Amino acid sequence: MNATGSDAAGGVRLSSARGRWVLGCVVLASGMAMLDGTVVNVALPRMGRDLDASLSALQWVVNAYMLTLSALLLWGGALGDRMGRRRTLVLGVAGFAVASALCGLAPDEGTLIAARALQGVGGALLTPGSLALVRSVFHPDDQSRAVGAWSGLTGVAGALGPFLGGWLIDGPGWRWIFLINVPLAALVLAVALRHVPESRDTEAAAKPFDVLGACLGALFLAGVTYALIGASGDPSPVAVVLPGLLGLAAGAAFLVVEHRRPDPMLPLTLFRSRLFSATNAMTLGLYAGIGGILFFLPVQLQTALGYDALEAGVATLPVTVLMLLLSARAGDLARRVGPALPLTVGPLIAAAGVLLMLRVRPGSPYATDVLPAVVALGLGMSVFVAPLTATVLASVTADRAGLASGVNNTAARIAQLLVVAGLPLAVGLSGDAYQDAQAVNTAFHRAAVGCALLFVVSSAVAALFVRPHGPRCLRGAPEPMCRSHLGVNAPALEPGSTAGRAGGGAD
Repeated sequence: MNATGSDAAGGVRLSSARGRWVLGCVVLASGMAMLDGTVVNVALPRMGRDLDASLSALQWVVNAYMLTLSALLLWGGALGDRMGRRRTLVLGVAGFAVASALCGLAPDEGTLIAARALQGVGGALLTPGSLALVRSVFHPDDQSRAVGAWSGLTGVAGALGPFLGGWLIDGPGWRWIFLINVPLAALVLAVALRHVPESRDTEAAAKPFDVLGACLGALFLAGVTYALIGASGDPSPVAVVLPGLLGLAAGAAFLVVEHRRPDPMLPLTLFRSRLFSATNAMTLGLYAGIGGILFFLPVQLQTALGYDALEAGVATLPVTVLMLLLSARAGDLARRVGPALPLTVGPLIAAAGVLLMLRVRPGSPYATDVLPAVVALGLGMSVFVAPLTATVLASVTADRAGLASGVNNTAARIAQLLVVAGLPLAVGLSGDAYQDAQAVNTAFHRAAVGCALLFVVSSAVAALFVRPHGPRCLRGAPEPMCRSHLGVNAPALEPGSTAGRAGGGAD
């Protein structure tokens, strides 16, 4: 591995001045992306009123970002390996900042959606780059502490998001949830260029990019997403069926290309591991449930219950706080008793929390109806998120842990993308109905039942396919990942080459 700068990559000590600068840089970069993710859903009702936007437009405000992020996430990690992880982070942060400024200045919904897509491209570069820098820059003896500090401090940024975002939406306006990224990004760039050493994987640099696979994957997600969102309005059948069929055809072609390429973006041999396949199926179900309920809950609180943006953001704060406090303990529990118990029980607790949200309706008091449901959801997520990612890592050989975590992260993003596209259609909410309290209340309760069902099905998959006992640290899982806190929005990315060798891990 090559490095430039006064400190070789892999030799920076956490206690040194440079180590503190590096940690601060990657925490601020990750926190910027997490802050954006935690407040956009809260801002949707206000955006819709200010821009006179339909529900489908608001779905695209969320999904334009998720689409490009999901399609390019693995590619972003590979680009960092080849071109340099600091350089990729700098490009990602700069692109994220420019796109954020465009979002904040957008005069209409079309411009905002396009800018959000560009923001996702920046996110696909900076998201894997931040943790990759932690693992490649710091001395091996300090990596566990550095990863733990990175994830804990990033979690604090997520906890601050509802306060800062709600205050901005109710005060200066929703545009400032994007514009605030510009000075934050400028600070990250200044620190990165001055204090962060470069590192890259020289072996990965010799391998070609899977451009065709990335394009086909993006076309698959775009076609299916467009069809699902379009179907919730009143389109012609051709406007829905044609992009849907094109998307499915691109998905089939993607599988063929990935099967035949010697160095695919997504080696299908990974799925020879039954445990890897099962845990990624669980990831799809669990993060679809999370994404669905966290998309609808802020709308329900603001439209049906009359909360302002700050109140709606703070109402969901217990989820983030519980994740921050309990995820590491859940990882320790999984090492002691095996992953099957937390992966079976955690989703059931989350399902109970979502079902408690059936009591949330106009006039519901927060303390007795909203808070217990949010606390139960946060407890359930705290129980299953860390063991889920550790189990994914343990399902393959250690040299493929980075690729496995990248695939799992992408699966989580895709689940959130598709549920935001399809769930409003499934529960009968479309057009301007998100501004009607009764329509939102009915749709929210239907969505809660659907999301609870996703959690229950995921629990059943764990009970059937995850072994009831396991070693103290799951086989093949890097030790720092066994101990680290994991983010609310998606599993943490483990750095490493995205091109791994052929052949999947054994179950």
